[in-house]
Amino acid sequence: MTSLLLAGSIGIGLDKLFFGFDMAIFTFFGNIQSGFLTFLAKLFTSLGGTPYVLLLGVLALALFCFKRTRRLGLAVLLSIIIGTLLVNIIVKPMVLRIRPYNTLQNYGQFFEWYLGAGALSESDYCFPSGHTNGAFEIATALVLYTTRCEERKKRKWAWFFVIAAVLVMVSRVYLMVHYASDVIFGMLFGIVAGILGYALSGPICKWINRRKIDYSFDLGRLFKNKVKRFAPLGIFIGWLIAFVVSVVIVFGSGGDAERCAYEGEYKCYNESKEKYEIDGEYYCKIHYKELTQQK
Repeated sequence: MTSLLLAGSIGIGLDKLFFGFDMAIFTFFGNIQSGFLTFLAKLFTSLGGTPYVLLLGVLALALFCFKRTRRLGLAVLLSIIIGTLLVNIIVKPMVLRIRPYNTLQNYGQFFEWYLGAGALSESDYCFPSGHTNGAFEIATALVLYTTRCEERKKRKWAWFFVIAAVLVMVSRVYLMVHYASDVIFGMLFGIVAGILGYALSGPICKWINRRKIDYSFDLGRLFKNKVKRFAPLGIFIGWLIAFVVSVVIVFGSGGDAERCAYEGEYKCYNESKEKYEIDGEYYCKIHYKELTQQK
């Protein structure tokens, strides 16, 4: 319990350090809020959600099983693994920064903006942004791969990946589920994960080749010459499935916002994995602190 409270102080420190910057960005998005922009933000945020990243990981694993796309699949897969371990397993539990729709619910017009943006909620802490990390780790690995392709047409796709990642980053702040400082650090962590994933994929693929298992470990042999012809279509269909699933989940959530309260039935948007106990009842960190101060 003590270690959690000490770790949580890092998140509180970030709130204070970036307060002016974060509120300025929230105010900007709150003032331009509209139904159409909210629709676009939800659409873009789907490109970084957990279902989307996981399904792309499955697609990357499938690409790894084909000699022709092995480096591409491995680079993306390693980037996702590294980014997930770094952000979700190490940094988020270490920092314990409370979501803005919890800490700022009584500040100015924030909660009104939050409701206007669809009142989405997440089940973990917010620093750094996992969606932004996921979008940039994939984008970075794909950019590094495509920019080294001999075919110029493939290089042009690099811009799509970068733009998509930036839109994910912006959407998270617009939807009021992340501070601007969260997404900036999420971008940095994602870029690092993407670089590491791509860098490690090269030696691993070379090791597979030296062991002379590159040919035997190739599902492409089952399809012979059809791989080159149908690979782009297969990759697109796999991506489309991941995107549609994520979109359905995003648009099917939110909209039933209630302010966090511990009077009567306990309801809290900060449904984090790390819970705090008082007399057999569990609370989020912010309410644990408030209740212990009251007592």
